Amino acid sequence: MRWTLPNILTVSRIALAPVIALLPFIEGAWPKVVAFTVFIVAAVSDIFDGLLARRWKQVSTLGMELDPLADKLLLFATLIPIYWITTYRMREYGIPWWGSMPPWAAWLIVGREAFMTGFRAWAKRRGVIIAAAGPGKLKTTVQSIFIGATIGWFAWKDLAAHYGWRKQLLGGYWETFHGGLVSVTLGAAVFLTVYSLGVYLYRYRSLFQNPPAEPTSRTDGH
Repeated sequence: MRWTLPNILTVSRIALAPVIALLPFIEGAWPKVVAFTVFIVAAVSDIFDGLLARRWKQVSTLGMELDPLADKLLLFATLIPIYWITTYRMREYGIPWWGSMPPWAAWLIVGREAFMTGFRAWAKRRGVIIAAAGPGKLKTTVQSIFIGATIGWFAWKDLAAHYGWRKQLLGGYWETFHGGLVSVTLGAAVFLTVYSLGVYLYRYRSLFQNPPAEPTSRTDGH
């Protein structure tokens, strides 16, 4: 492996995934605060590793393969505590409007990622590299906002209960705003999950007929 800074950032995201998955299960606010902070660092590194690789001309095949793997591991690792905590501790951490994260929403998001991984591999064997489309990038961004906001929601709930912030005026306003952000971004993530999948299937519908013999584009995308 070529130990460039972009590749180190990508591998670091892979290493951080189980940490982020486990911390929200620990009682108390501070493990959740740390999980939120680590997730933000991982999400920001996802932006910079690609930018640095292109700017410093350090794009590698290994990096292009590891980057989507890191993204999916981080997604799966964060959806596990989000689904579990909102479902089995809904009274303490329930999401406004939704209550808990619906199982169908979790399976939809995970299933879409698994399908697209297989679809990209299948398309590559037919000579087509599926490029990241705008809706796919937007989906990834909204998912990251939802995940970060939800982990932050868990931390907020513990901190507010411990310090009595909910009884304060600003605390009440913040809880309304924060809970609304979690709820809206979950709905948007579900919509974009379906919409972006439809865009990819429509854009590459010719693969199901007469696929081209040569790769048409390159990406490290989502």
